[in-house]
Amino acid sequence: MSGIQSCFQRYEKKYLLTQEQYEAVRTGMQAYMTPDVYGHYRIGNVYYDTPDYRLIRASLARPVYKEKLRMRSYGVPGSGDNVFVELKKKYDGVVYKRRITMRMQDAARYLGGARGDGSQISREIDWFLRFYRPEPKVFIGYDREAYAAADGGELRITFDTELCARDVDVDLRLGSGGAPLLPEGTYLMEIKIPGAAPLWLARLLSENAIFPTSFSKYGAYYKQFVLGGKNAGSPSKEVLLSA
Repeated sequence: MSGIQSCFQRYEKKYLLTQEQYEAVRTGMQAYMTPDVYGHYRIGNVYYDTPDYRLIRASLARPVYKEKLRMRSYGVPGSGDNVFVELKKKYDGVVYKRRITMRMQDAARYLGGARGDGSQISREIDWFLRFYRPEPKVFIGYDREAYAAADGGELRITFDTELCARDVDVDLRLGSGGAPLLPEGTYLMEIKIPGAAPLWLARLLSENAIFPTSFSKYGAYYKQFVLGGKNAGSPSKEVLLSA
């Protein structure tokens, strides 16, 4: 697929916002940010890990280097629709993301042990698969509202809501149902930028007492449902019938 970015290198800062803070940021950034080409959409992710959750346990220990593997879709894909297989690494605060595009059915076979396409990114994912031998552990879905810099720069701001997780029926094709990960009315804002934030954004955050937080969607699932012993729900019957 032409025009799709396959490699990213940037800083990613996360913030948990109240409804009031969200509205203040939305108002304050209007002169600088514009809705991206897709605007508002639903994202589905399947995270891969070892049977004993080695990757997320290591990540939550906040090491200098960490990595994870996931399959991502925009909307609910059919077997012939395209999804992303993403290898995401973080070193010394910088996020490096590399991804390949595949049909859903091919991606499932690939992550289940089939051969990759031989590309550089595929070879990196191949090594990860051989080393960790991961398996699909959890589905995490959410609604995303995305904005890009109006001046064409690389600043990107997203707001995620309706975060949910399930550890049964872990398949992107089975819809986006699950148990909630955040309290109702909470927004997860992510600021993605290759360098320092612009002055207007720093002022906007300071004026509204918005501070960065350490938050991982997969980590939140692990702490609440694996360590906490809660039940992560499955898709509703209606979702399964329509998938």
